[in-house]
Amino acid sequence: MPWRNISMFEARKNFILESRNKHKNLTFRDLCDKYNISTKTGYKWLHRHQERGEEGLKDLPRTPFSCPTKITENVKKCVISIREQFPTWGPKKIRAEMINNFAYFPPPSEGSIGNILQENNLTQPRNFRRHVAQTAPLAKCQSPNDTWMYDFKGWFMTGNGAKCEPLTVTDGFSRYLIECKHMPRKQGIDVWNILERAFLEYGLPTKIRSDNGPPFASLGLGRLSALAIKLIKVGITPEWIEPGCPEQNGRHERFHLTLKKETAMPPATSILLQQEKFNQFKKYYNERRPHEALNQVTPSSIYVPSQNIWNGKFKSPEYSEEYEVRKVGKSGNIGWKGQTFFLSEMLYKEHVGIKEINMGLMGVYYGPILLGKINLNKGFKRL
Repeated sequence: MPWRNISMFEARKNFILESRNKHKNLTFRDLCDKYNISTKTGYKWLHRHQERGEEGLKDLPRTPFSCPTKITENVKKCVISIREQFPTWGPKKIRAEMINNFAYFPPPSEGSIGNILQENNLTQPRNFRRHVAQTAPLAKCQSPNDTWMYDFKGWFMTGNGAKCEPLTVTDGFSRYLIECKHMPRKQGIDVWNILERAFLEYGLPTKIRSDNGPPFASLGLGRLSALAIKLIKVGITPEWIEPGCPEQNGRHERFHLTLKKETAMPPATSILLQQEKFNQFKKYYNERRPHEALNQVTPSSIYVPSQNIWNGKFKSPEYSEEYEVRKVGKSGNIGWKGQTFFLSEMLYKEHVGIKEINMGLMGVYYGPILLGKINLNKGFKRL
């Protein structure tokens, strides 16, 4: 049979005609073999011809009769509604929101959501320079309350010209926003009042990380400030990034970008209203906004208060038996091995620990903080 010399449609017509020719001594299988088709295909063409005549012998369009993955109008409306409610959210967060709160709609892929946003002019130009949050060489956060982070967000002006500069405190592991409070002053006592309330509500972190600016740190001995000394006496280790390395507090820096975008673009018309925006943002950020670093779950779903409860009292640091303990005098001096060494007047009445860290070299500590090193021949070298 010269199959390729005629069209498929003509070949099928000939197959139907021969199948009806009872004079030829051919079985149906032999006829199918003659046309180089399976018996299943032969019966298919017989069935189509019986139902639709010669029209049934033509090739059907390749477009599927149904598309189970086609995005319905209701799903599109859901995507658009979420984006209108949360204008800063991209496809990842919108998809997470649909999974978490709109389970009756099958969530499209992130790419499909991006297409829906683009089709409805809901996309925004994006700067693809990504801010990478790094923590090395400081301690890693393995669980909630391992390390809190705090800092002042850069100031901005409210609508009535008032200067707003909030203090922010976050948990490094869960990204939970512990506090976001406008500070009329940036003094240590004011920051401490905020921290004190947080400690009483959430318990104590193991460490708290900051940059090297006042009131978090000082240019004095061991970078200790009055605020840092209070933290040590509460039982918290102050942790400072290396000078000129803001990326070591990258998680908190990245949080400030989100805070600015969500609360200060544009700002409120007054400090009072701006603080209200901060309060609303805190609830939204902790309980509603999916966080990409947390696999699109919220900080509140991960954070738990610390089991290290603070009783509201200060306690001087204690030292193990490997330390020799000295009390700092009024002039900021300590005596050791018949010599007098000046430390800092800020440590008056506080106890420091001295232990050998190398042959003939002694480290001087205030709690967990190494203040400097004593060499009996060269004196005290501060850090």
